[in-house]
Amino acid sequence: MHAFDVLGDPVRRRILELLADGERAAGEISAVVQEEFGISQPGVSQHLRVLRDNGFATVRPDGTRRLYSVDPEPLKQIDVWLDRYRRFWTQRLDALGTELARGKRERRAAEDSQRTTDN
Repeated sequence: MHAFDVLGDPVRRRILELLADGERAAGEISAVVQEEFGISQPGVSQHLRVLRDNGFATVRPDGTRRLYSVDPEPLKQIDVWLDRYRRFWTQRLDALGTELARGKRERRAAEDSQRTTDN
């Protein structure tokens, strides 16, 4: 399964978001996902299996619990793939930063001018 096929599913993306905050028990993940998406516990388990089988998540036993965490390697591979497209948004973000700075300077100048007029 291609990485974007794995991440194309909103349930799996949500599970990765939960795991990005740190290791979580399967039951905790299942409770959140069941509440948010209305799917069964076996359905959540299947999504966890897809993430695990495709290298996005790791699992370790802790007594009767299964603790899941993010495996960053596939995300690094996606980042490498995205690198060739960054130029499309980097220039726009740089331009946005310039415009925000310009607006900040203009507001400060207007405030300074107002204070001078008030005094």
